[in-house]
Amino acid sequence: MNLLKRYAVPVICAMAVLSLAACSSTKDVRRVPTPLTEFKPVLDVQQSWSASVGKAGRYLFSPVAVGNAVYAAGANGSVAKIDAQTGKDVWRTKLHDDLSAGVGSDGTLTAVGGLKGDVYVLGADGKQLWAAKAPGEIISPPLVGNGLVVVRTIDGQIVAFNGQTGEQKWNYRNRAVPLNLRVSSGMTFAGDAAVLAGFPGGSFSAINLQTGDNYWQTPVSYPKGVTEVERINDVTGPPTLIGSETCAVTFQGQIGCFDANSGRSLWSKAFSSTSGLAQDDRSVVAADDWSVVSAFDASNGSVLWKNESLKSRDLSVPMLLGRAAVFGDYQGYVHFLSNADGALVARMKTDGSAITAAPVLAGDTLVVQTRDGGLFGFRPR
Repeated sequence: MNLLKRYAVPVICAMAVLSLAACSSTKDVRRVPTPLTEFKPVLDVQQSWSASVGKAGRYLFSPVAVGNAVYAAGANGSVAKIDAQTGKDVWRTKLHDDLSAGVGSDGTLTAVGGLKGDVYVLGADGKQLWAAKAPGEIISPPLVGNGLVVVRTIDGQIVAFNGQTGEQKWNYRNRAVPLNLRVSSGMTFAGDAAVLAGFPGGSFSAINLQTGDNYWQTPVSYPKGVTEVERINDVTGPPTLIGSETCAVTFQGQIGCFDANSGRSLWSKAFSSTSGLAQDDRSVVAADDWSVVSAFDASNGSVLWKNESLKSRDLSVPMLLGRAAVFGDYQGYVHFLSNADGALVARMKTDGSAITAAPVLAGDTLVVQTRDGGLFGFRPR
């Protein structure tokens, strides 16, 4: 039950896979973003503040919320803890390295990843505690908690370090695949026992936090097709976990939910996504690789609703916020969809640059981070 995956496709190839139709002809309009139309907002959302952290460049930087604070980073080495009520810095640090991934934090330790596999861990005051080396480039946000800092490299290794000392505890390897997407593939803690992670080839694992061994490994979907491009079948985005149900989605594959204790499949549906999904007690919501949003019943996978009004707008990883599903798009708009029927209920604008990471909730403030490094705090009412 061991795993090993290797990175084998440059950015240009990954983007070609994601836009096969768009690349076929300059006259092909199938990937033209759907224009935004006016609607009557029924959810009151107000912008409370804005701040800035370094630009993302060609990487995905995801903020993380802990209590009433949000932690964020940029490619230029800037890392900040921000009070989500006011948007003011609690602390801000400039590391002497370019970064490619961030942020992970448990409120005491904060971790980011560098271009050459360097892992930097900061203390509660924002000062660097230690640095360690992972065996490859890091483009996914680290996980911090349970006394560990857990990172994953572009070649599919997951490495756990002692949170206080930086000593390597274990190294988990997934099986190799010929091609995979260059996307940020997150991880999720399952309590204090395991870390959940999906991989290229469609596999999904629960990894023992103490030993780095599998509790279980199961397929989300299987590769299909004749060519290696057709057979790309990566799990995208971080797995979700609500109670004992965990869910994941693949590119050119399926969306589905599993028993978190055993890996047993609960349901699955044909689906393809490059961004990931969100889950709550009632539903699982995801945008497919055309940015058509669907909601599935979390208990059986039946389709609850579908919304095509944001098609081809390159929607972000979603989040579920009470009665709304929240997505960012390529122009920096934040869209709020009713989780009851998928109708648009609110829309907010940021700095005009793409939002690719999932919004996060810090206290009562929804925070989004843009590719140009903008941080925006919104309060739905």
